[in-house]
Amino acid sequence: MHIDLITCLPELLESFFSHSIIKRAQQKQKVTIHIHNLRDYATDPHHKVDDYAYGGGAGMVLKIAPIVRCIEILKKKDPYDTIIHMAPDGQKLNQALCNQLSLKKRLMILCGHYKGIDERVRTHFVTQEISVGDYVLSQGELAAAVLTDSIVRLVPGVLTDVTSALTDSFQDQRLAPPVYTRPVNFRGLKVPDVLLSGHAQAIHDWREKQALIRTKARRPSLHQESSQAPDLEG
Repeated sequence: MHIDLITCLPELLESFFSHSIIKRAQQKQKVTIHIHNLRDYATDPHHKVDDYAYGGGAGMVLKIAPIVRCIEILKKKDPYDTIIHMAPDGQKLNQALCNQLSLKKRLMILCGHYKGIDERVRTHFVTQEISVGDYVLSQGELAAAVLTDSIVRLVPGVLTDVTSALTDSFQDQRLAPPVYTRPVNFRGLKVPDVLLSGHAQAIHDWREKQALIRTKARRPSLHQESSQAPDLEG
């Protein structure tokens, strides 16, 4: 997988992508991530990428020219499966969308900033808009980092345990069950006996039951969607 990110604050992303799973994914050559400084595509002497909004109002707007110049230069190298803009009014990110995007080969992610980007970019150059939630961040880089991490960890070979991502919360429309580790007894707080039994089927059944209980209690909408899903084996 190849991911290009367009940002006016590259330092934020460079730090995030230099650690943990995303760092290892790049070292394993499972994913290539390039960060492009939007200011490098501005043609004025001061490399200005924002300006006041037409019609007045508070806040600055990212200019169309540097963004389009960057997009067009990158597209000359290879076509992209999708060009994503991180926006609070975009499609809300969920696990199903992460799964879909993890199957793509080339992604471009545009980080919003200030009051937003010129609408003409969104209308004519962006192919997909994604939101990480119904709230506003100061920098789209944070949202882009969340999106990138949620996709990269699903790429085959990135995680050491290939089954780990398949048992995460929101896979199969449910939350993950409780997990425990050593010690067995901490100040009288004990690990459930079934997890110490060595009985694989009993452990599996316990985890399935706990996942359903947790999903019903904490995400009732997910539980309802799961119970209403068609029986494909029937």
